[in-house]
Amino acid sequence: MQNLLLITVDSLRADHMSCYGYERETSPSLDALAASSHRFTSAFAHAHATRASFPSILTSTYPTMYGGFERLAPEQTVVAEPLQEAGFDTAGFHSNPFLSRGFGYERGFDTFYDSQSEPTLFSKLREWVKQNLDNDGVVFGLLSSAFNATERKAGIEIGSSYAKADDLTDRAVEWVDRPDASTTGNFLWVHYMDVHHPYVPPERYQRLFRSEPVADRRSIRLRRKMLQTPADVTDEELQTIVDLYDAEIRFVDDEVDRLLRHVAERWGETAVFFTADHGEEFRDHGAFSHGTLHDEGIHVPLVVDLDDTGGTHDELVGLLDLAPTILDYAGVEAPETYLGRSFRPLLDGGTWTRDHVIGERGSDDEAGNPRMYYRDRRWKYLVDGGPPQLFDVVADPDERDDVIDQHPEVSARIAEVLSDHRATVDRTDTDLDAVELDDDIEDRLTALGYRDE
Repeated sequence: MQNLLLITVDSLRADHMSCYGYERETSPSLDALAASSHRFTSAFAHAHATRASFPSILTSTYPTMYGGFERLAPEQTVVAEPLQEAGFDTAGFHSNPFLSRGFGYERGFDTFYDSQSEPTLFSKLREWVKQNLDNDGVVFGLLSSAFNATERKAGIEIGSSYAKADDLTDRAVEWVDRPDASTTGNFLWVHYMDVHHPYVPPERYQRLFRSEPVADRRSIRLRRKMLQTPADVTDEELQTIVDLYDAEIRFVDDEVDRLLRHVAERWGETAVFFTADHGEEFRDHGAFSHGTLHDEGIHVPLVVDLDDTGGTHDELVGLLDLAPTILDYAGVEAPETYLGRSFRPLLDGGTWTRDHVIGERGSDDEAGNPRMYYRDRRWKYLVDGGPPQLFDVVADPDERDDVIDQHPEVSARIAEVLSDHRATVDRTDTDLDAVELDDDIEDRLTALGYRDE
């Protein structure tokens, strides 16, 4: 197909979208898209967070391959690279610091916006302090402490940790409208950050889910509480957090709709791929945010619009399979390093052979066990900072009852599969230099909860 659009949303769990059974109308535009397209009910991310998940999405490799997800290795091929070589115009728009140029994600994109070149007000102020005041001086120390304590104590963010959905859509639309577009084809990737905490949706979207809007200051203080002392979050506060999260989804839904309408008007026939990098936890297993390999952290929406076909698919699909599928529809051969497989045959009415998905968290627990999961249609095997656990996700979809002692033969079989997987990962091991992060990136990572203060 001549034109390809990949839309990803940060932290969007599948079961908070209306088309996946959620009781609230959070995604009317995407519901309409899914109704006339291909919707996957069993699509899973291979990791629980952006930094570990995106190597699978854009390079079809597992998170801990090629030295881990600190940055992309030269051996990994971003899906935009073979498309660019084939003559496609390529563009990417996002503002997640972990997907910025320093981590290698700009490769293959003719146009790449990661907001890195636009420092936040916070970083501008701090840089002025560094350049104009004596580092040993009292004023410098007071201002530095004030900046660091602002969000922690007062619930205020100076600047913004990411570009808002409407801004990203504006930028993407401007690129779609460029006068010198390629006649070979276009590949556009847009990654929306708004569903990631802190949840500060526009007031009009909040009013769709609650009678009174929540001030940004309170939202940010709630974020601080849910990350640092999740057990202290009251039921009322939990509901407020969920309200804000759902409002962010609705905001992004409108912006995705605006983008889709514009692309359809300007490009005509376009293959659209919509998904999320991971889910989000709301104390389902005791915590918040996206530190879990339980299904609320890895079950993601996946919708594919090919204009003239549609259907609902319950076959297991991993986000590892996305990049090969995109290249398949572009008529471009996938690199040998790609480990996923195109699910185009499934969409064409053929067979699909994937029977399990493996994911990784990328660090070892105290016993030296890798943090990872295995999931098939019935079993979820989880090693995440403690002894292995086994869940029967058919009988126990919320993953509450560990049945590993009742099914030793199942556990042994899965453990062997994961051992083979680790051997495959180890064969790609390489040393990567650490990424040098400037103050602005560090500030934004802290604002997004990725850095301890």
